Amino acid sequence: MARYYDVHPVNPQRRSIDQAVELIRSDGLIAYPTDSCYALGCRLGNKDGLDRIRQIRHLDDRHHFTLMCRDFAQLGQFVHVDNTVFRAIKAATPGSYTFILPATREVPRRLLHPKKKTVGARIPEHAVAQALLQELGEPLLSSTLLLPDQEEPLVHGWEIKDRLDNVVDAVLDSGDCGTEPTTVIDFSNGEPEIVRRGAGDPSRFE
Repeated sequence: MARYYDVHPVNPQRRSIDQAVELIRSDGLIAYPTDSCYALGCRLGNKDGLDRIRQIRHLDDRHHFTLMCRDFAQLGQFVHVDNTVFRAIKAATPGSYTFILPATREVPRRLLHPKKKTVGARIPEHAVAQALLQELGEPLLSSTLLLPDQEEPLVHGWEIKDRLDNVVDAVLDSGDCGTEPTTVIDFSNGEPEIVRRGAGDPSRFE
């Protein structure tokens, strides 16, 4: 049975964040709010957590997982960013964008796109996501909480707990954070390619 935390969306309670991070460090899988939908998240090196996300969402090995990063310094440890791309991403973060970028050796091979050797990366604006990342001290391996039988992501914490009670270890409920996923920009070839139009304004990359 998943633990349930009612977390304030602007001023998240330290106790709840600490307990959730303790679960993550113990290779738990959580559902947590971001500035674009709820997401599933686990520790970067958690192979079981990765497999559980794949099972929950019915994902194949070509799916781009996302490294949810606290800030630009952390993002730069896990993806290669040249000066031009740096400026473009810097101007759009934190926010509702996911960037597909070449991964560094810090990223486990099993997370990479099998052909491109790329991974998704983003810096969220949501206070709860930021509090988790600040306390954890490393990126969260994440994927949008979109179930295979649903056209839109789940938006209610109680519903997420009801649906995923036996397959996640904790649910952090901060109220409705929308159904629109991030805008995805592929920078793997150096030039921006809009892969998905979502919550972030794509016009700056057109």
